[in-house]
Parts: sequence; structure tokens; C-alpha cells
Amino acid sequence: MWWKFKKHKLAVVALYVLLLMYFLAVFAEFVSPYNIHVRHTRYLYSPPQKIHFFYNDKFHLQPVVYKLKFRIDPITLKEIYYEVPEEVYPVKLFCRGERYKWWGLFETDIHLFGVKPGGTIFLLGTDRMGRDMLSRIISGSRISLSIGLIGVSLSFIFGLILGGISGYFGGTTDIIIQRIIEVLRSFPTIPLWMGLSAALPMTWSPLKVYFAITVILSLLGWTGVARAVRGRFLTLREEDFAMAAYLAGASKWRIIYKHLLPSFLSHIIVTITLRIPGMILGETALSYLGLGLRPPITSWGVLLKECQNVQDIAHHPWLIITVVFIILTILSFNFIGDGLRDAADPYA
Repeated sequence: MWWKFKKHKLAVVALYVLLLMYFLAVFAEFVSPYNIHVRHTRYLYSPPQKIHFFYNDKFHLQPVVYKLKFRIDPITLKEIYYEVPEEVYPVKLFCRGERYKWWGLFETDIHLFGVKPGGTIFLLGTDRMGRDMLSRIISGSRISLSIGLIGVSLSFIFGLILGGISGYFGGTTDIIIQRIIEVLRSFPTIPLWMGLSAALPMTWSPLKVYFAITVILSLLGWTGVARAVRGRFLTLREEDFAMAAYLAGASKWRIIYKHLLPSFLSHIIVTITLRIPGMILGETALSYLGLGLRPPITSWGVLLKECQNVQDIAHHPWLIITVVFIILTILSFNFIGDGLRDAADPYA
């Protein structure tokens, strides 16, 4: 299957992009130059800083950033930022900065890159509170990407169990499960998500809200998987290999999980992969509307919620850079899904 997948060039590139995304999410504190809650009060709405290789009238391999200062426009009274080429700050790898705990386990102050004290490195600018946008986007990827994986995993588990039971045992059990699925699928997805999210108590801790949103997003996702599994089981349970296992004395549960499921698991994995983008977009939409995750949790949806003012976007366009990461992630999952689908197709 891997050899067929590698023939899909876009899928391979998308796989590397996603691996990079998840690497950034796992090592967010290390990769981020600043703590996401630190406010640089002297640099509110600072534009992205440029990396320079050409300075002092010649080219250097050592990248640098210039000192960032601002002045007040006498007419608009707005802060206008400008660089000071005379003050140069080299960008160093594995430099010391703010202390942090990686996943709450190991405490250190080593960051992937940064500048010495006195300088700043805002590669994607800052927000209205002076917080580094790059650090917040990287940290937000941990929440948004994990919600997609956990939500789809829950859908996968529920769909396999209930779909397998419905398809293999049939009869009254099949009728009951299918009627439940039909009732759930009759609800419009987005309004149901919004209603359940709005019902979450405001007093809940961020961790409870995170898991509640994950369960809400996966509430309807399992129904499609269950129906796909049921359809395959109805076909495969009468096949010779299933009957042979039954005559050999294998239990019904062993037949389901040792013989039937492995025969079409690759197709289910492809289906699940294509559902992850929907989960990520669902969390983003709910958080953007104020019905999902809330500060102090940082996710891509929470970051976009801070860009609802058109005037802010017009004057500070870098605030919407989060959209680029979302689009890149969604396209990567879709390309990988296409590659897996082609690889799993025996006639491709």
C-alpha cells in the first residue's frame, strides 16, 4: 500500500507538511520564540519583522533582525513601526529565553531560535496585547490538530463497534441501531454543534471544555462510519472465510474483530482520514462564533475570533495569517485522503 501511496506526489508532500505541523504542535514551547501569554506592551500590533542576510553593505550567512521602534503619527495618532539598521540582533539557534515546562514535565529555557535580550523577533507580528502571533499559532495548532485526531478516533471506535454489531447480528439489534443513526443524522450538524456548545457551563475549566467540544464534534461523525461498517459486514458475514471460522468454533466476537474487520480496515481508515478536516473546521467555526473553546485556551478558532473586526484586519492584516495554516492543514489531509484512497483501491 505504501508503494502505491508514494506514486501520489501531492499526497507525499502533504504527508510531510502534516508531519511538520504535528512536530510543531508537540514541541510548541521549544519551537516558539516566546511564551504565548507574555505581553510586549511596547509592541502592540507590531507588524512582522524581516529577516536580513544583507547588512553592513554586504551579504552574511548569519541572519539578523533590526531593532524595532515606533513613532506616533501626529495626524492619525497611530503607532508607526520602523526598523533601525544601526542596531542589529543576530538570530541564534538553540538560544536561551523564557523558561517553560515541556508538557509540564521538563523545565528548560532553550528555544529553537531567538535573539539576545533587548531585541525582538516577531516573524508574524503581534496582536492587540503585544503577544507574538507565531508563538500563538504554533501553540494553537496543538489544540486544533489534537481535537481533530481525538474526535475522529472516538467516531472510529463508536462506528466500528455499533456498525459491526448491527451488520453481523442483524435482526432487532440492527433495526434499533439503524433507527438511532437515522434520528441523529436527521439533525443539521452545525446547529446541533452550536446548541450543544452553547449549553456548556461557563464555570467549566478549560480542560473540561476541551473534552466536551471534542465529544460534541464526534457525536454525529460515528454514524457514517457505522453505516459503512454495517454494509460491509452484511456482505462479508456470508463469505467462505467467515463461515469457516464459525464452523471451526470461533466466537462471533472473534469472527468480527479477527476476520471481518481486517478485510476492509484500509477503506475505513481512508474514510476516517477524510473526516479529520471537518472536525478541525468544526472546532474553528465554533470557537470563532464564541461557542467553542475560550481563552485562556489558545486554538486556531480562538485566534480567528480576535479578527472579527474588519477595521482590525484592514489596518493589521497579519492577524488573519492563521487562515493560511488552517487552509494548508485541510488541503494536506484531503490530499493524503486521496492518496490513501487510490492506494487502497485494488483496481487503481
